Amino acid sequence: MCWGLRNRLSHIIKEDGHTVMLAVDHGYFLGPTTGLEVPGKTIEPLLPHADSLMLTRGVLRTSVDPVAPIPIVLRVSGGNSIIGKELSDEDITVSFEDAIRLNVSAVALSIYIGSEYEHRTIVNLSRLVDEGEKYGIPVLAVTAVGREMARDAKYLGLCCRIAAEMGAHFVKTYYCEDFEKVVESCPVPLVIAGGKKIPEKDALKLAFDVVNHGAVGVDMGRNIFQSENPVAMIRAVRAIVHEKASVDDAYELYKGFKRE
Repeated sequence: MCWGLRNRLSHIIKEDGHTVMLAVDHGYFLGPTTGLEVPGKTIEPLLPHADSLMLTRGVLRTSVDPVAPIPIVLRVSGGNSIIGKELSDEDITVSFEDAIRLNVSAVALSIYIGSEYEHRTIVNLSRLVDEGEKYGIPVLAVTAVGREMARDAKYLGLCCRIAAEMGAHFVKTYYCEDFEKVVESCPVPLVIAGGKKIPEKDALKLAFDVVNHGAVGVDMGRNIFQSENPVAMIRAVRAIVHEKASVDDAYELYKGFKRE
């Protein structure tokens, strides 16, 4: 791994080996998601508490202050929508030249194992890794779940291992029972998606479980920006991921931060 690539990855995964990524790329196929109707308004107060920001180039250009010292993980796949027939019908939508112009720390795309367009998304990942190695920019593979596939250790282990075999530098996936097996079989760092909005204490337990079972951190979106108090929530998540707080302590912090 070249110096530049390692340097960029270190901006995302910090010295303690952990990361709190903030995912705000939902609009690329969901449109104006609840909590992200006005992206800049949502993002601005959360930036000081995130280790990196995952988003699209359109939102980056229009809704993030260029002087903000935040590492960018740029979503570079798309071509579908929530009303389309097949969510896996994605392609690479951003050139590496534009990613470089945007000074990103990493690029991200989804692979859809077990879906109609599985082959295309895996080949897209391989091509993106080739470009990333050329320019020293790491690639995050996002393991999307096929409609017929369960989110279990066997299936997620398959997804993550394929992503790593294709050369992904780190992988975003889901937490599941026997998650240690997924970690053990994947030779690159794993970050965990927050998924749909759940109660705050449950989301904090998710963050606690993932870092205590081998993931390097979380890439949370809706469980932060759809929270009753997003800033309090991301600060509580950070306490778990970076300060080894318990779920109960982090929840008390969340309630305390809400009152500030």
